[in-house]
Amino acid sequence: MKRVIVSGAFDDLHFKNFRFLDEAAKLGSVEVLLWSDEAVAAATGKPPKFPLVEREYFVGAIRFAEKVTPADSSFPSAIAILAGNTEDPHPNPLPEYRAREKKGMRDGLAPSPGTPGEGRGGGSIWVVSQCDDCQANRELAKRAGAEYHVISDATLAVAPPVPATPINPISTRKKVLVTGSFDWFHSGHVRFFEECSELGDLYVVVGHDENIKLLKGEGHPLFPALQRRFITGSIRFVKLALVSTGNGWMDAEPECQKIRPDIYAVNEDGDRPEKARFCEQHGIEYRVLKRLPKEGLPKRQSTALRGF
Repeated sequence: MKRVIVSGAFDDLHFKNFRFLDEAAKLGSVEVLLWSDEAVAAATGKPPKFPLVEREYFVGAIRFAEKVTPADSSFPSAIAILAGNTEDPHPNPLPEYRAREKKGMRDGLAPSPGTPGEGRGGGSIWVVSQCDDCQANRELAKRAGAEYHVISDATLAVAPPVPATPINPISTRKKVLVTGSFDWFHSGHVRFFEECSELGDLYVVVGHDENIKLLKGEGHPLFPALQRRFITGSIRFVKLALVSTGNGWMDAEPECQKIRPDIYAVNEDGDRPEKARFCEQHGIEYRVLKRLPKEGLPKRQSTALRGF
């Protein structure tokens, strides 16, 4: 399998970031070179919205990423890791190189003399999105002897279709159902999914757009259901993500009737008498989890992150 290298801050993740990793994973095993807080500041001129430890937890939970490596700002290390030098102790993506390129300070960074592609990266692919395609990245791949692949903006804009809802799927574990809008997805959602997955196979039903608007008012949701479903389904703790077809607080009732979960899990914010009553009527365990962040991470709420 090819070794796929991608690089970036992955700060404040949105739909196209998930699609980018999805497409990259189709080329091989993805290693994310995740910029350190210092590297983000050096490349963008401002600190990241979310600290490295939180970004590392979030990206590491995405099923398309096999490995996440924090990266500093040493350009030679970027070449070393692309070329397959696993002994290099300071793997790095390219923030310093990009910053120099923007300032016209490319001195000392041109490919060294010799045969193009003389590095040992024959099994590596350096993958970038169309908006990040630049001569600097092309030169990096050439110098490391790696393939270079660009994923188009048009490809990243496409949301895959919603899969069919399974009818009473067979499982050796309990089946766990969670519902919600999952509109501005953050590390708190990831942690909630992680906890729920410890109870059994996790099915997530994302609220359809009209119902979210009905329950939360104008301006909601921020992102369409197809995108929100894909994002939630991209988290490795989730077995399957769907879009609701009902209405009200029990908009996922049609999906619930088909999946027949053993447990309906909510956090304290999502606890509603309608949900508890439905579970009591259908013999489903109703589990209310405390809203606790992953140890060492700040508490996050979608409302507070709108426009952050």
